[in-house]
This record gives sequence, C-alpha cells and structure tokens, in this order.
Amino acid sequence: MTRPIVGIIGNSNLLDGSYPAFTGGRMNAEAVSDVAGCMPLLIPPHPGFVSVEELMAACDGFVFTGGRPNVHPEEYGEEETAAHGAFDRCRDAVTLPLIRACVEKGQPIFGICRGFQEVNVAMGGTLYPEIRELPGRMNHRMPPEGTLEEKFALRHPVKFSKGGVFEALLGADEVMTNTLHGQGIKKPGARIVIDGYAPDGTPEAIYVKDAPGFTLAVQWHPEYRAGEDPVSRPLFEAFGKAVHAFAEARRKKVAEEA
Repeated sequence: MTRPIVGIIGNSNLLDGSYPAFTGGRMNAEAVSDVAGCMPLLIPPHPGFVSVEELMAACDGFVFTGGRPNVHPEEYGEEETAAHGAFDRCRDAVTLPLIRACVEKGQPIFGICRGFQEVNVAMGGTLYPEIRELPGRMNHRMPPEGTLEEKFALRHPVKFSKGGVFEALLGADEVMTNTLHGQGIKKPGARIVIDGYAPDGTPEAIYVKDAPGFTLAVQWHPEYRAGEDPVSRPLFEAFGKAVHAFAEARRKKVAEEA
C-alpha cells in the first residue's frame, strides 16, 4: 500500500539572485517521510498553479512551513509598515483558505513558524510585526551568524497548559525549543487555543478548538533533527498517525461508493 501524501507548502525564492524557484527545506521532507511515515510532496505556493480543491483531493494532510516572508497585515485588517518585513501574497492566497477548508473538513494540518502564524490569521487572529520591540519580550529571531546547529540550538522553554493537548502528547508540561521567528500572535483567532507560552509570554503552541481533525501548530521549528529530538518526534508521529487515519477513511469511503 502506498504511503499517504503530505503536501509541504513551499516558498518562492530567487536562486543565485535571479532564477525564480519554488523551494522547500529538506528537513521538512525528512520529518514527513522518516518520522510521520508519509510521502512528502512540495506544493508551489501560487494560486495560479494550484487550487484549494485540487490540493485537498491530491493530499491527505499538509505541513505549513516556515519562511522569511510574513503574512501580509491586510489579511488581518491592519496596514503595512516597514516593521512587517517582506511578504508573499501568493502564498497567503493559497495557505489561508486551505487552512480554513482543512479545519472544516477534518483534514490534518501541522503549522510551523510562519505556518503557526498562518493558522492564527486564517482563523481571524492578528500578529505583532516584531516581537523583540515589545516591552519585556526577548529576541526570538534566528542568530544572524553561526553554524546550522547553533542557529537551531535550544534557546528557551515552552510551558504548556496543565492537562492540555500538548502536555498529553509530549508527556511533559515544559520543554526546551529553538526559536527563529520575528513575529508572533497578537490576538488569537476564533477557536484558537493557546496551549503553550515562552517565558516572556509569547504564544508558542496552538490548536483549533473543536476541529474534527489534527490542527496543531508550533512557533518553533520541530523539523530540525525531528527523528532524534524528544519533543519533535512525538509531534510528527502524532501528525503522521492522523494523516494515515484520514487517508484510510477516505479510501474506505471511495471503496464503498464504487
């Protein structure tokens, strides 16, 4: 039997500063394949090439990855400022309606960093343009220099709600995570449950309340060494289990209707 397919939302980039390309980190594909047990499929984040309906029919679940461009503030009713940074309106046009459709249908989604912020915005939430400029907040951005190991090093704890979804999944009420983001949740969207916080009060773990499927999202990057990290591995394993269950239910439905 073939593995379920997980669509990994890519990013738009210029290779060598001039060649337009859709790209995706190898870490995401490794985590989906080796830990979640699914076949990774890179999705071009452009509404001219894909539609929500086509994506949901082709894939059994989705990983909404990190990326340098931010969700455009117009998507949550605010005006653009220099602090909001770079944008990718094409990715916004694909991911936000896709998240809402998956939540409604129960199709598994896993949000990471920008993907975490997309889940919040898709559900009607807002974002701070720059966390480190807020009083009492730490700098959550990726270190500008250093090796990959240094950039993805564990930098702060995340405290989960007692008896919450993440505590149950990870078997702990506090874990250490990396941090490589500039923006963060300002107002949670409708049905968004903030289930984990950094010490400075920055939301780090969320899910959609009463959603029929897997809707977890984290502000850190669990794809880094997902197969060996004690926090990352359970997240991708749980996501993979949900994707397998969704794919099997869909196969059974098709067989019954044939």
